[in-house]
Amino acid sequence: MIGVSIHPENQPSYGTTTDTGGHFSLSLPKGEHTLLFNYMGYDTRRVKLSVTGNMKKNVTMTQASMQLDEVVVTSKRKDANVTDVQSGVTQMEVRELNRLPVLMGERDIIKSLELMPGVKSAGEGSTGFFVRGGTADQNLVMLDNVSVYNTSHLMGFFSTFNSDVLRDVALYKGPIPAQYGERLSAILDVQQRNGDMQDYGVSGGIGLIFSKINVEGPIQKGKSSFLLGARRTYADAIARLSGVEDAQNAYLYFYDLNMKLYFALSDRDQLSVSGYLGRDKMVLKDVADMGWGNAFLNAKWTRTMSPKWFSATSLQYSRYSYSAEMNMGMDMNGDANINDYGFRQEFKYQATPNSTWRMGLQSTYHDLAPGDFVNESDIKSTLNLHHRYSWENGVYISNQLKLNERLEVLYGLRLSTFSALGKGEYYELDENKEVVDSTWYNSGRFVKTYVNLEPRLSAVYKLNDESSVKASYARTVQNMHLLTYVNMGSPFDRWTSSSNNIKPQIADQFTVGYFRNFKDNIYEFSVEAYYKNMRNQIDFKDHAQFQGYDVIDTEVRFGKGRAYGVEFMLKKRTGRFNGWVSYTLAKSEKKIDGINNNKWYNAYQDRTYDISLVGIYELNRKWSLSAAWVYYTGNAISYPSGKYQIDGKDVMYYAERNGYRAPAYHRLDLGATCLLKKTRKYESELAFSLYNAYGRRNAYMIQFRANEDDPSKTSAYRYTLFTYVPSISWNFKF
Repeated sequence: MIGVSIHPENQPSYGTTTDTGGHFSLSLPKGEHTLLFNYMGYDTRRVKLSVTGNMKKNVTMTQASMQLDEVVVTSKRKDANVTDVQSGVTQMEVRELNRLPVLMGERDIIKSLELMPGVKSAGEGSTGFFVRGGTADQNLVMLDNVSVYNTSHLMGFFSTFNSDVLRDVALYKGPIPAQYGERLSAILDVQQRNGDMQDYGVSGGIGLIFSKINVEGPIQKGKSSFLLGARRTYADAIARLSGVEDAQNAYLYFYDLNMKLYFALSDRDQLSVSGYLGRDKMVLKDVADMGWGNAFLNAKWTRTMSPKWFSATSLQYSRYSYSAEMNMGMDMNGDANINDYGFRQEFKYQATPNSTWRMGLQSTYHDLAPGDFVNESDIKSTLNLHHRYSWENGVYISNQLKLNERLEVLYGLRLSTFSALGKGEYYELDENKEVVDSTWYNSGRFVKTYVNLEPRLSAVYKLNDESSVKASYARTVQNMHLLTYVNMGSPFDRWTSSSNNIKPQIADQFTVGYFRNFKDNIYEFSVEAYYKNMRNQIDFKDHAQFQGYDVIDTEVRFGKGRAYGVEFMLKKRTGRFNGWVSYTLAKSEKKIDGINNNKWYNAYQDRTYDISLVGIYELNRKWSLSAAWVYYTGNAISYPSGKYQIDGKDVMYYAERNGYRAPAYHRLDLGATCLLKKTRKYESELAFSLYNAYGRRNAYMIQFRANEDDPSKTSAYRYTLFTYVPSISWNFKF
């Protein structure tokens, strides 16, 4: 269990918490002690110890089942937002996610994180999310420490994460700790929970467009467990059964499977094997057939080497792939994929109660296949885009040190290397980015290697028991890059890697913030400012070639970027009514040679204002009500500034890159949960939600074309995905 609070009785300020493997280390004087173990949703455990020397203690906790007016048990100190040295971290518990209204009744961690300051939705029908002015690909999303390249289902309407099988969700948007790397803006670390080692259980839900089921229990009671989860949508099947003519030739669905096996090999050793398989399918009969998804397998061995030393070793394999068949005038099919093979070795050393060291290494071999295409028309042709092979490594060390009762620091250093490898053809470009020569590299031969040092530093200074000031600096480096047009999205994104022409992206981020609690930690307030300076930023040149083009190096341009802003948050944490207000004022810009006359221009993800209001009200023991309202400035986008004619055809003229704004986005979501029954062995509830309660017609796409009444004029046409979306689902657990 992660984040269990442990402290001696009557000494709440002196203690520790369990890490991601459930381990803890605590130094106590010799003698008799009583330790208290607290965790959200579990009965508090009192354990008496007679300490005569180093010892190991395993503790089992029991889920709380009593219905009281209010029980507040937390896995973190109530003032953790003030005392923690790490700023810019959002940790969400699955129980909190379950009370928020979301799209089509499914509880979604990414949609919930987008209600936090500094985290912005990419928009309806779009994949990914933006963090502090970064692009979607500048976020590293991990499930059980394995990279997930595509984080969404149904073109962005659902995330790949089944909340019922998760135990911990942490988003690092500020100073990223040294044990993380490979991306520029943020780390989303999602962990699956272990199955129950004592009893068998089944949970799940049945909704209007999807169902899910999870099964868990012991393999060998007290020593090993399994956890299996599955989800599947069926809205398209229901539409076909309804007799709707347009639905008879269309299929749009997703499924995913989660798995985790856990083995307590000994008092010192644990082994876990986790996996995931997810796939989306979109078919228009006789027109298009597309599929895309992720899969991974991860084996992790953790060992308690001594009371102060912990070790974790992982072997990983992951795959992201998509395939497409098109029958629109010509028959064409193709597929693309990314295969990663990884190794991780991590150590944790609890030197003293006030000093914790982390160190380790990570190594990943990337096999990136941009696409193989076959044209099945009268004259058959093939196009095989060159694979890109690379080897990415990181070595790190960090120390969290409490200098005194007021000052604590977390400092570290990460050394990252990235090598572009053969087999493949690499190109030499002139100053106009045109190919002048090429070289074929045999398999395993090094083409170009980049080495970067990434220092990390965070500090917290407690002004008093209720407030603190935090500051940080972090350098991050990214070598895997996503190339996408704004009007496209997954599965049409194209990944590429650093090469002899494409350099690693580098960012230096500075943050400073003030954190304050009120009324015995019932209310918390924070304001945090950041500035991010970025190098080697990538964008497409005007009229760039995209899919089906091998020499992608000639189609992109490079320059610098900057993002800065200030984030406010006020949150009420306890009581029958709780929730939060978040507000972000921000700016994100790029300056790239050959684009926008070499002047600064708004990045696509630039949004000036972003506001979220969230309220949750416990009406009684049976009913819980919730509401969430969001507002944000429309994305920066390139609209035509005029038009001219060539051979009688209208041609749009674009003057400035991202010089216009899409309409502002806002919507209200409502939710209600009715607890039908809850006993120690069975739980049942109904979840109701209304997405976009006042029917705002937010723009999904804006298209410019000749006015239907006057062809000499050009009109803008707005397309909307959703107005009102009601949903109901039945959730159960036994």
